[in-house]
Amino acid sequence: MLLGLHMIANHFIAKGGLRDYAAVVAYLRNPVILVLEILFLVCVTTHALLGVRAILLDLGLSDQVEQVVTHVLKWIGCLTICYGLVVMWFVIR
Repeated sequence: MLLGLHMIANHFIAKGGLRDYAAVVAYLRNPVILVLEILFLVCVTTHALLGVRAILLDLGLSDQVEQVVTHVLKWIGCLTICYGLVVMWFVIR
């Protein structure tokens, strides 16, 4: 659902299919859009890292290594989401 909203708002409604920097800033300053984009960031990051985790766990790793992989990917996810939030903050301020 979020992907559909993101695609429609960013690629079908935008004139010419893309937004310039000023249009992106104006777009993200809408509080509803900002919340949707943050949710999209969290969902895409989670989905991607769960996919990486599934691939790595298919290698038949030991339980201890699986726990390490899970913790490392959690940190990577947290850092990725924090980076995305910081970028959004600097864009809209």
